Formats: sequence, structure tokens, C-alpha cells
Amino acid sequence: MNSSMFEIAYAAATQRLCLFTGTGFSKAISDGKAPGWQDLLEDVCDCLPESTDLKLSLFPAKSVPPLSLEEAAQVIALRLTRSGLNINEKITDIIEPLCVMGDVGEVKKFYESHSFRVITTNYDKLSEELAGKDRVQSIAPGMPIPRSSAAVKVYHVHGSIDSPENLVVTSDDYFRFMNGDSYFSRKLSTILHENTVVILGYSLADTNLKRIINDYKAFTNNHVIGSNLFFVSRKRVDQLIKDFYFHSFGIRVIDDVTIDEFFANLNRQICRTVKIAEQSLKSIENVINNGNRFKDSFIKLEDSFFRVIASLSAKGFSLKNPRVVEVIGDFLERKRELTLEPSAWEQYDHLANWLIHLGSLFEVGNTSIKNVYLKAVKRSMATMSKEKRLGYSWQAHKLWQSGWASISAANRALIREYITAQAVGAEAQTIVDSMN
Repeated sequence: MNSSMFEIAYAAATQRLCLFTGTGFSKAISDGKAPGWQDLLEDVCDCLPESTDLKLSLFPAKSVPPLSLEEAAQVIALRLTRSGLNINEKITDIIEPLCVMGDVGEVKKFYESHSFRVITTNYDKLSEELAGKDRVQSIAPGMPIPRSSAAVKVYHVHGSIDSPENLVVTSDDYFRFMNGDSYFSRKLSTILHENTVVILGYSLADTNLKRIINDYKAFTNNHVIGSNLFFVSRKRVDQLIKDFYFHSFGIRVIDDVTIDEFFANLNRQICRTVKIAEQSLKSIENVINNGNRFKDSFIKLEDSFFRVIASLSAKGFSLKNPRVVEVIGDFLERKRELTLEPSAWEQYDHLANWLIHLGSLFEVGNTSIKNVYLKAVKRSMATMSKEKRLGYSWQAHKLWQSGWASISAANRALIREYITAQAVGAEAQTIVDSMN
């Protein structure tokens, strides 16, 4: 089971999903017609008589640009002003004709079928077009804030073409946005903390993206709720980079997937998830608040643990809550005991998958669940085998081998130290030593 896609689908099913879209997303749904940020600024330069010289100065072909893009925008804005022109109006003229084009069937299917939020730094109205005018509200600086509800709400935090004078374009604009206490800065913070957020169409190196999510990691550490931030990349991302972004920003990376492939996977997963989400939310309330216990028949299911973890997040339960720790510990311990039963091969596989998933969510060493988790890891790794041997799980070994990289660096170090000290075995040691 792809646990990340299950989490995202569960968030969509419980109306707790937010898409955080950048320029790459607009490019993907406009068949490449939407310009990148630098391309847009170069197009604006063409409005000036000295455009060639200005572009060569700001965007040299064979050397590092002397200014950041928002600083370059500031220079261009000043030049335009001298000629009686306005950079925001020129940008609006370029962006306004864009429309949804290309192979976007899976994206459109999702937009037309579910309730969710979109935060975007894009000025275009492509998300609104995907959702359809009867299902969407477009919210941007300078425009009235709707008080009614809508299936899809699109928050243009840097402004939209509906209000050109309020676009965030230049370095002065960015400074005011990042240091102001506006409706949009407060709403941005609220949405990040209350939703599962999927980042689409950005570069991990994007400075503005880092600024916007920088306070989120501190929040997740303080409340130990696990990371609800996913970054989708069409390119493969090196493991060292994945480790850095999880440690620094709480971002989990889903790589080597296009925008359309991501939505195709999500649409497949959500069909099943919608059916179980409502019952899962009721169950977790009864267990956490009313002292009930999950049935063995539920714990035997492959996806039961994923349902529980997703429900905890949806309900806002923290792993600092002793009852939550008790429930997760009981869940893992009972799953471990199920592997002791005769012919329980699928339980070995489930346990390995669950432990890998939990290790990817948050740093276990910071919680009181640490000992329960490591005991279950020992059981899982001690009963796996690379070869098909009686009494050992070949599939569990395969899962640990392929899933080891998805576990956070801190948790890999924790498991490595424990497995080494416990002398679990050569095959377990090979996996935990396979990367730093």
C-alpha cells in the first residue's frame, strides 16, 4: 500500500486537503503555456525600448544573475514607471489569456468531484477554471472576502489578475507580504496547521516556499502530530535532499511523478478511502475519548493502522496525549502478537509496512512510544529473510529494503543503534547499514 497516497486521499475524503500550487502546476495544466517567473519578467522587459540590454544585465545567459527574481522585478518596475507603464498591469496582460489545455483529465476529475482548498502564489485563474464557476470561490487581496461556503476555495496569496494593483511582484511587495499581518498571512498559517498540504509545481530551492512553511516544522515538533506536508516532484530527488527537507521543514517528498500521474493515483485511492473515512473518525473518537479498544479483526486488516494514524491527524490528536500513545502502543503490540500465530504471513508484511510508515511521519525518539516501536521493529526484522525460508517473511524483508530510505534520518539512526545493540542478525544489519 502506498501510505502517502492513502494519507492524502484520506485528507481529501475528510475535507482536510489543501493543494499548494506554484508555477510548475500552471505550466502542467496549460500545456506549457504558462510562463515561469523569470520568463514572465523577461516578457515584461520586452515592453521597454532598451529591453535587450536590460535582460542581459538582469538575466545573463552564462553567469549567475546579480539579483534575485523579486529584486529584478523591482528594477524592471522602476524602468517601466519612467516610461509611464505599470509592471502589474503588464503582468496581467500576459497572464489573463491563459486557459486550461493539454492532457489534464485526471486533474479535472479531482477538481470537479471533491471539496478542498488551494493556496497559490500564481496570478492566473486556472484552478478556478478546473473546478468550474459553480463550485469555486476565488479569494485574492483587493477583492471582497466571500462569506458563503464553496466546494473549492482558491487563495491567491500573492494576488490575482482580478486585482492587478494588489499583485505581490517586487522585492518591496514581498517584504510587505512576509512582514505584514494581513488576512492572507493569517489564513495561510491556519490552513498549513489544519490541513494535509500537497505542494505542487514548486522547486525545493524556492526561497518564498521556504519562508512560507518555515514556522510549520516548529509547530509539528511542539505538538508531535507528524508531518502533514508533502512535496510532489516530477524528477527523482536525492535521499540526502529528502532527509534535509524532512528535518528542516517537515516535508515528505513524493518524487518521480508528474502532476497528471499524481492525480491519477489520488483518484484511484480516494474511491475506496471515501467509504471508510467517516467510520474511522467515529471509531478513533470512541477509542481515544471513551476508553474503547479496537477489535482484533480490525487490527488484522492491512490498512487499519493507516486509518488510525490518518484519523488521529484529522481529529487533531497529539502524540503528547498519553492516551494516544497508549492506543498506538497497544495497536503495534497486538500486531506483533499476531505475527506469533501459525501461518500469519500477511501479518509480518503488515507490521513491517506500519513501522516504516510510522518512521516516516515523525521522529520517534522524541516520544514516549519509542520503546514500543523499537520492540516491534526488532520482531519484524528478526523474522524476515532475503531468501524464502520456513518461518521467515521474504516480503517483510523486501518492504524493509525498499522502505528504509523513506524513514527519517533520525529514526534510521535510532533503529540502527538498537538493531546493532540487540544483535538481531546479519540481514537486518545489512539493511540498517545500507545508508547513513
